[in-house]
Amino acid sequence: MMEKRAILAAVLMAAVFIVYQMFFFPETPPPPKPPAQTASQPAPAPPPAPSAPPAATPAAPAAAARGSQAPRPPQRLVTVEAPLYRNVVSSEGGKLQELVLRYRGEKPMIILGDLGPAGLQLAPDDISPGQVVSMSFDKDALVMTDKVAELVLTGEAAGLKIRQTLRFQPDGYAIDAHVRVENPGAAPRTVALSLPWLTRQTWRGTPEKFQGQHPTEIVWSTHGTVNRIDDLVAQHSVVTDGEWVALESVWYLAALVPKGPGFKLVAATEGKVPDAKNGDTAPAGRVTIAVKATPTIAPGQAWEGDVVLYAGPKEYDRLKALGLQDTINFGGFPLPRKFGGLPMEWLGVPILLLLNWTFKHVGNYGVAIILLTVVSKVLFYPLTVKSMRSMKAMQALQPQVNALRSKYQKDPQTLQRETLALYKKHRVNPMGGCLPMIAQVPIFYALYLALSVSVELQGSPFLCFGHLIWFDLWICDLAAHDPIYVLPVLMGITMFVQQRMTPTMGDPRQAKMMLFMPIIFTFMFLNLPSGLVLYWTVSNVLQILQQKLMDRPARTRATREAKDAGRA
Repeated sequence: MMEKRAILAAVLMAAVFIVYQMFFFPETPPPPKPPAQTASQPAPAPPPAPSAPPAATPAAPAAAARGSQAPRPPQRLVTVEAPLYRNVVSSEGGKLQELVLRYRGEKPMIILGDLGPAGLQLAPDDISPGQVVSMSFDKDALVMTDKVAELVLTGEAAGLKIRQTLRFQPDGYAIDAHVRVENPGAAPRTVALSLPWLTRQTWRGTPEKFQGQHPTEIVWSTHGTVNRIDDLVAQHSVVTDGEWVALESVWYLAALVPKGPGFKLVAATEGKVPDAKNGDTAPAGRVTIAVKATPTIAPGQAWEGDVVLYAGPKEYDRLKALGLQDTINFGGFPLPRKFGGLPMEWLGVPILLLLNWTFKHVGNYGVAIILLTVVSKVLFYPLTVKSMRSMKAMQALQPQVNALRSKYQKDPQTLQRETLALYKKHRVNPMGGCLPMIAQVPIFYALYLALSVSVELQGSPFLCFGHLIWFDLWICDLAAHDPIYVLPVLMGITMFVQQRMTPTMGDPRQAKMMLFMPIIFTFMFLNLPSGLVLYWTVSNVLQILQQKLMDRPARTRATREAKDAGRA
C-alpha cells in the first residue's frame, strides 16, 4: 500500500512539473518563417495589414503616425547668457525652459508648467492638435557680449525637414525666430505650424513670486485696432489676422509678432476654474496665445516664416521699436456718451516721454516726478489764478446770496432769477471757479496714469537710506508703497492745509464734511506706489504756495489800509 502511494505521488509530481514547464516556461520556438515579435518588446505595434502593398504609393500621413510612436530623443538644454537676461532653450521645439530678466533685480518670466512658450508645434491640418517638434542644437552653450548671436535647431517630423534659427539681441529682450520647413517628398504637403505661449487661467492658490509672471489681459492688434480681453476666466476663442498678440500684466509683457503674410493670431481660454468654496481642487484652465501658419509646400520646395518673441518690461521706447506701444493701457477719460471717450495715450505718452527725458538728465525718478509736477503747475498757473479769483468773488457775495435764500425760501424760481441778477451786477461767473479746474483734470489724470503704468519706477529709489531688517529706509522703490507710511501722512496733512486755505462757498456744513476728505485720502494712499503719492503731495504743496502768492496782495493792501487808518 505504501509503495502504491509512493508511486502515485511520484506520478502526480511529474505531471505537475511537466504542466508547470509547459505553461510557465514555454520553450522558445524556432525562428518562424514570417517575422515575429519577441516577448522582450514592452509595447508591440500592431502588425501591418496583409493586404497593404509594400510601398507602392507615398503615404506621408501613415509614416507620420508610425513616426509619432517612435520614442522621442531625450531633451537637451542650451543656456544663453546675455547682459539683460538668461535663457535656457529646450530641444523640444526650441521653447524657453527658463527666462530670467536682469532688470532692476532678477525677474523670472517663466514658471515651468504654468507659464511660458510651448515650442514649435506641427499638425497635419488646421484642426488637429499640434505636436512639439523634437530638434537638435548646433551649439552646447551661448554667451553674448555685444554682438547678435544665433542658435540653430534642426529636426524632422512627418517626413518634413525643419530648421529653426533663434537670433538673440545683446541690448534688447526680443528674440527673432526664423522657421524653415522643407518638403523632400514627391507630393505637396499642407501642414499647420504654430508657436504658442500658455499660462494659467487663474492664479488663485499659487505662491506670489513676481507680478510679471501673472498675466491679467490678452491683447492683440488687428489692422491697427487694439482689442483686449481682461476676463481670463470666461470662455474666449479668437482666430484673426493682425499685427501681434500678447499676454500682459501692468508692467511686463509676452508678445508674439509675426513678420510677413500667412500668419493668424490665436487667443483662447479654456478649461475648468477651481472653486475653492465647493472644495474643487481641479487644476486651473489654460490661456493660449499663438501665431499660426498653414502653408502648402510643393515637392522639393520650402516655406519660411519669421516671428518675433518679446518677453520683457513694458518700456515705451522698446515697445515702439517693435510696434507694441499700444499694449500700454492708458485707458480713456470718461466723457458724456454722445462725445465718446478721450484716449488718454494722447496725453499720457508725451508725459511718459517727458518723465523719461527728465530722468536722463537728473538720474532720479523721484526728482523727475517733482520737476514734472512743477512744470504742470506752472503751465496751468493762469487758469488756477482765474479759478481762485472767481471763488473769492463768490465767497464775497455769499452773505447776499444767503439773504436772498432766506427772503425767497418758498419761491425757487425767483431765488434763481435774483441770484443770477446779483452775479451779473457784480460781474461774477458762477462757473468761473470750476471751468479752469475742469480743463486741468485730464492733464492731471494723464500724469497719474503715466506714473501708474511706468515700469521704469520699479526698483527706482527716491530717498533711500538703506535697509533695516525687513523694510527699507525710506523710499527705495517708487513702485512700492512707503514702508513707514511717512509720505501718505504728509500727503494728508498738505491736503488738509490746502482745503483750509481754499475759499469756501455754499453750505458751511458741507464745507466741514469736506474736511474729512484728507483722512479718507490718506487711508486710500497708504498702499499706493510711492511715485503716485509723491506726485500728489508735491501737487498739494505747490497749490498751497500758489494760494499764498495770491493772498499776498490782499494782505499787503489790508496792512497798508490799517496803517493809514492808524496814522489818521
